[in-house]
Amino acid sequence: MAVRGILQSLTKAYGEPDANRVTGAAVFDPKLRQSILDDFERAGIGWIWATDADGQLIYISDDAIEKLELPMAELIGQPFIALFETDQDNPDERSDRPLNFQLKAHNKVRDLTVRFALGKSRAALRQVWWSISGYPKFDDRGQFQGYRGSANDISVEYERKLVDSKLAEYDSLTGLHNRHYMNRRLESIIGAFKAAKRSCGLMMLDLDKFKRVNDTMGHPAGDALLVQVAERLRNIVGNRGEIGRLGGDEFQIILPDLDDRGKLGELADKIIQILSQPYPIDEKRAIIGTSVGIAIAPYDGVEREEITRSSDLALYAAKNGGRGQFRFYSDDLKDEEEERELLLEDLRLALHADELELHYQPVVQAKDNTVVCLEALMRWDHPDRGSVSPARFIPVAEETDLINDLGQWALNRACADAAEWPKSVRVAVNVSAVQFTNPEFADVVAEALESSGLEPDRLELELTESIFVGDSETTEDMFATLKKLGVRLALDDFGTGYSSLSYLRSAPFDKIKVDRSFVESCTQQDKNSAKIIAAIIGLSNALGMETTVEGVEAFDQLQVVRSKGAELIQGWLYSKALPQEAILEKVSSGEFKIKPDGPELYRPERRSVFRRIGVIHDDHRYEAVMRDLSKTGSLIEGLLGVPVGTHLVLDLGAGQLVVGTVSRTRDVELAVEFETPLVSDGAGGLCTRHRVSPYALAVAGMPLTSLAPGNYPHEQMTNGARTTPKFMQVTVSGSAG
Repeated sequence: MAVRGILQSLTKAYGEPDANRVTGAAVFDPKLRQSILDDFERAGIGWIWATDADGQLIYISDDAIEKLELPMAELIGQPFIALFETDQDNPDERSDRPLNFQLKAHNKVRDLTVRFALGKSRAALRQVWWSISGYPKFDDRGQFQGYRGSANDISVEYERKLVDSKLAEYDSLTGLHNRHYMNRRLESIIGAFKAAKRSCGLMMLDLDKFKRVNDTMGHPAGDALLVQVAERLRNIVGNRGEIGRLGGDEFQIILPDLDDRGKLGELADKIIQILSQPYPIDEKRAIIGTSVGIAIAPYDGVEREEITRSSDLALYAAKNGGRGQFRFYSDDLKDEEEERELLLEDLRLALHADELELHYQPVVQAKDNTVVCLEALMRWDHPDRGSVSPARFIPVAEETDLINDLGQWALNRACADAAEWPKSVRVAVNVSAVQFTNPEFADVVAEALESSGLEPDRLELELTESIFVGDSETTEDMFATLKKLGVRLALDDFGTGYSSLSYLRSAPFDKIKVDRSFVESCTQQDKNSAKIIAAIIGLSNALGMETTVEGVEAFDQLQVVRSKGAELIQGWLYSKALPQEAILEKVSSGEFKIKPDGPELYRPERRSVFRRIGVIHDDHRYEAVMRDLSKTGSLIEGLLGVPVGTHLVLDLGAGQLVVGTVSRTRDVELAVEFETPLVSDGAGGLCTRHRVSPYALAVAGMPLTSLAPGNYPHEQMTNGARTTPKFMQVTVSGSAG
């Protein structure tokens, strides 16, 4: 728009000067308006802006463009509301009607504070704040024509206000943003991003076992730990997002323009690993963990309350899934707090009704396959829930005194069962850190041995590094008491912590168990896992300890760990955990040996599934069954006559579309290779990096008649005649393998 026209619009809005009015001896000249406007803009006092009826910027002063350090082409034509975040960030004025609302309502805008927020420009990074005013322009028929307005840069004054309001915006302990700021900031970002169709990731996390630090080391130690946690989070997140402490041990991270679930999962994994490193506090060491819940706007919510609730539910799912994990939000997540209480009550009833079982996984000698130990693993088959994983119910029990009851039951049952085995076979029982710190724990162990008649050296207690949190004298006293009883002690999950060597120096362990995570990658050339296994075995031998390598599932792994000196091996290649009846059956023949039996090569990414999915080809959607899934491909059944090389789109649900090519066929079975690999969903499954909305598909030209039934605009459904289906759909029945 011409500058003259804008000036005329502004003049009309604020009053037309009287051309005949005399000021002193001079008569007002309307032609002066153009030069006055030019002088006004050049002086830098303020700027002029204008939009069209669609809300797109059609004019802005040259000086403003120079100050923003952006080419005019990146500003002109942009939606005006996409250029700014609203006055929700103003420390002086809180408006319930932000810029987006004001402009859509065609209201006048007076001295509204906004933050320039176009993409990742240098202006956006250095926090440019404007005060803008404007009025709606209508033609003679009352038709809205757009906005005409003025603006000036208030960044210096505003930054001063931010400093003055720091106490109200920041957590005094950690220096991170507080809940008040994070709520306002998230509201502002999501409001601006909705109009600009941008995404925003949100992470919620709290600290696992933080209460134990407060209880055992005192609240000052807990405060010192929170300060260290905040510093680690700053180092991990950097300038990718904003971090806040919401209170207690709860933290939140806002990640604008990040919806790649692969990158979000990698960041969450890094946070979990780094926050799990020991914290030096008053010449002691505290060990905690963290769980992370992730939600992404707009897929998991379009308002602040929705996206916050989604991330909360994902966090609860991560905690209830075993802690030390991340979860993405999905529509099928229940209210996990309520679910946790129901699970806890069901677990109490199951324990009292003797509905829990112990199964035993063999530990064998590599040289002759002789079983020398059996690890007791808890099993719970719920009448409605089905098989409930210990990774799910043990963390819930650890939050209450129920873990001590569970632990006592497991010790009594394991000792009684082991008394029926050959005397050459020991039993290993996992011990929670909560159990270990219970002053009565040694008495519970002594009672289990006495009532069963089991020799003490046949009982092996498996402990993790978390037992070393808190009072070291109490820990040492418990070690001494247990060794007096004559039981064996094993350090489980060795290599996953960061200070295990100090524990080996001071604690009387008889065995080290190499964590399965090293075994999973020991056959990969670009990993150091095999070298680490060899180093751990060498260290253990030097200290006169046994070593068990756990998690061996294939012959190629077995070959590697044997070559590195492994003498005791545990894993599915030899046997899964077996009930007591099956164990007694195997030992009844006399010598207890198990030969390895399993796949030649380990394939960690392969998962057997039974999942109904959609398959899209041309403008047709077929129903099929997925039988096998990996990061790079899948095996599906249900289509006949599909040639090799056919391009398909697999609809995995919830906006997850995977482009693939048929690489092999056999009857109704198709092997499909993915164009883009899947990523971990944090729950042991796989998901797509990105999700796609039906509307985006329509814009891209994919016919909506090929999509699953949904709520789509009627006009988008009528997109031309459909072609004849090329493949035959076959009904597939069966269940998961």
